[in-house]
Amino acid sequence: MLELRHLKTLHALREADSLVEAAERLHLTQSALSHQFKELEDRLGLSLFIRKTKPVRFTSAGLRLLQLADSMLPQLRSAERDLARLAGGTAGRLHMAIECHSCFQWLMPTIDQFRDAWPEVELDLASGFSFAPLPALARGDLDLVVTSDPVEIAGITYVPLFTYEALLAVDNQHALAGKSFIMPEDLANQTLITYPVERDRLDIFTRFLEPADVEPAQVRTSELTVMMMQLVASGRGVCCLPNWALHEYSSRGYVTARRLGEKGLYCTLFAAIRADMLDAPFMRDFLLTAKDTSFATLEGVSAAKG
Repeated sequence: MLELRHLKTLHALREADSLVEAAERLHLTQSALSHQFKELEDRLGLSLFIRKTKPVRFTSAGLRLLQLADSMLPQLRSAERDLARLAGGTAGRLHMAIECHSCFQWLMPTIDQFRDAWPEVELDLASGFSFAPLPALARGDLDLVVTSDPVEIAGITYVPLFTYEALLAVDNQHALAGKSFIMPEDLANQTLITYPVERDRLDIFTRFLEPADVEPAQVRTSELTVMMMQLVASGRGVCCLPNWALHEYSSRGYVTARRLGEKGLYCTLFAAIRADMLDAPFMRDFLLTAKDTSFATLEGVSAAKG
């Protein structure tokens, strides 16, 4: 009566808080996911969750199946790893670099889980802020690069991890805090605080300011997110960060977050991988772990399209 796909879909629904988002994460249409739940509920003769509630409210039957999912799905992942080891591919190298300062928030828990699951794999992490990581990946110096700026390079595949919204942080008394969304010309007289990377790697420039031919009054850099937030909160400037990185500061009232443009500025984070490494069992498991961890720990991310 019960199948693993049922447990996976219930687990996804709990993590996503909506049928639409759960369907995206499972790469299904909303109607297909609704049909799957209806079919299971008809078999059981029980409702599993209450429709049209946010966050999703599960019935006693749904909660019982979630307990089963929490028990079985980690065991399934562990068994799949063991089978991969039996088939070979247990040892290897995973040297990676990141082009996203805020990524440490979810990448470090991912790495911790990965080390426990694949102790034979040589793991190393470097910052991609002071060198060009994608050419290093193509040369074979690296095996994976976390980036939001895919560049077409022969032999490199970009695996989408998740989509997020970039927001502008301003101090709570700032004139822009009263606006429902920010337009490029609003930043013409502002000090923009960024990470110390080239402009062509910052979406606030390439996708927001430059298309409108707008230049901020001043640009200031900082390597640490917490320092950027202190500068913003004290009225020293404004900065653009992913919604998940801003959430812990805006939710506590330290700064105010505002949408960039009427429709928002959405970005996708990718794992860039050489084609020859894509099918390595430990690489596939790292990507799955990274997606699971990001959806479980980051506020406001969604499944990437494509």
